[in-house]
Amino acid sequence: MEHNTHTRHEHHGAQQDQHGRHGHEGHEEHRGHEGHGGHQGGASWSMAAQATLHCLTGCAIGEILGMVIGTALGWGNVPTMVLAIVLAFFFGYSLTLRGVLRAGVDFRTAFRVALAADTLSIAVMELIDNGVIVLWPDAMDAGLADALFWISLAISLVIAFVVTTPVNKWTIGRGKGHAVVHRYHH
Repeated sequence: MEHNTHTRHEHHGAQQDQHGRHGHEGHEEHRGHEGHGGHQGGASWSMAAQATLHCLTGCAIGEILGMVIGTALGWGNVPTMVLAIVLAFFFGYSLTLRGVLRAGVDFRTAFRVALAADTLSIAVMELIDNGVIVLWPDAMDAGLADALFWISLAISLVIAFVVTTPVNKWTIGRGKGHAVVHRYHH
């Protein structure tokens, strides 16, 4: 466990030296913290919203680009949606990858971190985003010049953000998802 993630554990090193032992035995304030990943139950809504916004940025870039390319090329709904989803994952992972690589991590490790941090978040976001567009009357047939295209896309991304934020709060609270990325930013 990383004790520096919990301010009330900062005294642990001094007590460890004083008692001549390692571990949580004899420290009442440490009970219940053994074996967790550092963020158990500690994810704030603000932290979850920031992680979701980060994910939404990459997803929105890919989603919009895919929809614009597919629509401009006259592709059908299914190939356009597939392109948009692939690009959403690509840009979502890329933004995380860029940040982790800046922390000095090798590419292979950074790639694994991006997969671990973003896969569930992007998948939920894409499911909700594309589900809203599919269910929205006439949205799938709207062209780039139609207000419906842009309005349905914008609203679908907002709904995806609202639904994905609790998912990110849950994963971060368990030391997963974007909590993995935060380990490389400190």
